[in-house]
Amino acid sequence: VQLQASGGGLVQPGASLRLSCTHSGFTLDDYAICWFRQAPGAEREGLSCFSGGDDSTYYAGSVKGRFTSSGDKNTVYLQLNNLGPEDTGRYYCGAGPRAIMILAAMSGTVPTMKVVSWGQGTLVTVSS
Repeated sequence: VQLQASGGGLVQPGASLRLSCTHSGFTLDDYAICWFRQAPGAEREGLSCFSGGDDSTYYAGSVKGRFTSSGDKNTVYLQLNNLGPEDTGRYYCGAGPRAIMILAAMSGTVPTMKVVSWGQGTLVTVSS
C-alpha cells in the first residue's frame, strides 16, 4: 500500500486548493482514504474520509461545507474552499479499513490508530 499526497501551496485567505492522494497496492472498494491536517505544534487532526466502494464520505465539523472529498480509480481528492489561516498545516492522506469511517461517524474523530499506511504530506499555507 503506497500513498502520495500533492497539491499544496501558498494561497491567500478565501482561496481554494485541490489536494490529490495517489494510491497503489489496493482498491478503494476495500479501503477508505482519509485526510488529516497537522498544524505546527499541534496533533494530527482527521478532516475527511472517502470510500470508493460506495462513494461514501465523512467530514469533521471544522471543515464540513468547505471541504469536499471525491475519488476515481487511483486518486482521492480533497477540494479545499474558502481557506483561512487556521487551515495552514501539512496535509496527509492515510489508508485504513472502511470501518474507519464508521468509527469516525460514531466518535466525531477519525482514529489515526486505524490508518495502515500514510502518504508523505503536502504543505498548505494560507496567508495574506
